[in-house]
Amino acid sequence: MALLIEIAEFSIVLFGLVLLFLQLLVHEVGYRIGLRRRQSAPGETVGVVVGSMLGLLAFVLALTLSFSTTRFSERRQGTIVEANAIGTAWLRAKAIGAPRGEEIARLLEDYTALRKEFVLAEGGRGGSVEALNTRTNALQSQIWGQLAGLVREQPNPISASLMASLNEAFDAATSSRFAFETRLPPQIFWLLMAMTMLSMGCLGYQLGLKERPSRLLIALLSLMWTIVIVEILDLSAARLGTFRTGSIVYDWTETGFKGGVTVPPLPAP
Repeated sequence: MALLIEIAEFSIVLFGLVLLFLQLLVHEVGYRIGLRRRQSAPGETVGVVVGSMLGLLAFVLALTLSFSTTRFSERRQGTIVEANAIGTAWLRAKAIGAPRGEEIARLLEDYTALRKEFVLAEGGRGGSVEALNTRTNALQSQIWGQLAGLVREQPNPISASLMASLNEAFDAATSSRFAFETRLPPQIFWLLMAMTMLSMGCLGYQLGLKERPSRLLIALLSLMWTIVIVEILDLSAARLGTFRTGSIVYDWTETGFKGGVTVPPLPAP
């Protein structure tokens, strides 16, 4: 599992090529065994069994694809919830004003940029994501320290509302971090790989019994399975491949920061 994940982290395309090669190799081995078996048991039929295996493989692929799509949707939804929570906290901090309110608003602007950087961080075994999490925790502590001072100086419903908004933003960051760390369980991944290889080997065995190689059609079938499995892995992992969670909601939040908050004078009586 570790080797395959390392290959996928290096290049999802390379992972797909390795998977395609393994399928074709297993099929060829099964075909050769079928040819030898044909001489001793020419009447053996395995079509029903092979058809059932391919149908079960398609069912498992559909389940894992649904799982991966759900994880991808959760990550996208998490960024929307977090960006909205940060924007609400920033507006309330600006409405409070005063030195601490302005400082909280300024720190939230830095916090938004940091969360955007977390979403766009690349995969791999480097410490970039962990470093971002450490910086996030430190900035949260700094913001909460300013809030604690504000609440002690102004213990009123207005400061309490800001506290609720910041708490929601920090909770959303934890949920987002969990969503980005969730991947396809290794047991399901290995089950999918084993079923794919076994199905291709048995299909080769069946064709060997009939002395019908059909290598072009097998290559197309293997390519189809490979594309589906690669897309499942891509969707389930937050920092692999091309299916990445965008940061546009954080861009919109930062655009709102640039407008500022202007308090107009009281209207004339």
